[in-house]
Amino acid sequence: MSAHSSSSLTAATSSVDDSSSSMAAKTITASKTITASSSFGWKYDVFLSFRGEDTCNNFIGHLHKALKQKGIDTFMDNENLRGGEEISSTLVAAIQRSRCSIIVLSENDASSKWCLEELVEVLECKRDKNQRVIPIFYNVNPSHVRNQTGTFGKAMAQHEKNKKEKVQKWSEALTQVANLSGFHSLNKSEAQLIKELILDVSKDLNCVPSKDTQFLVGFDSRITELELLLCLKSIDVRMVGI
Repeated sequence: MSAHSSSSLTAATSSVDDSSSSMAAKTITASKTITASSSFGWKYDVFLSFRGEDTCNNFIGHLHKALKQKGIDTFMDNENLRGGEEISSTLVAAIQRSRCSIIVLSENDASSKWCLEELVEVLECKRDKNQRVIPIFYNVNPSHVRNQTGTFGKAMAQHEKNKKEKVQKWSEALTQVANLSGFHSLNKSEAQLIKELILDVSKDLNCVPSKDTQFLVGFDSRITELELLLCLKSIDVRMVGI
């Protein structure tokens, strides 16, 4: 065999090895992504947190309807799930199993200890599960939330009298959420705000509108069959050909 042929063979072998290594690396990366995503056990697309007396009769109703129409599975918090000193296990589970949380921060939001506790739980999921958190500043200035001034300052001062041990944690959570990128209702119509929010969330979740899936007969059973074949709970590597 000539030196030239030997060199070509060596180069070709090296190329195949590089290609195999690259494919293996991509497969492992994809496997890790699938495993990490499935291990969180997402049940909902969105957890929607709000102060009922501020927003329930208008903005929240319209927002929830728009999310539903877009095919975004949303857990909507309500006053019936709040009681006692701590937020219910149902709310905690809903927060932990949602891919994204929308926090509507309104004028009297900080006066509710349950809203504050929910916020702390949501931010813990952001840290531990990389859950996306989207604040909506509904008729409030983000700086009031960040620095706890205005109605937020008054509410926190009131909490100091009864819940002093939790105030620092709540204060830090308000500051943190106010520093996140979000949406503002000031100088914008509710319709435009909801439109922009839905567009942003649906792109992030890669959602398909419900009107596009309502005629897909037998679709759910095919998805279930595919999930069984993928063995999503296994830590082994799986390759999927499309």
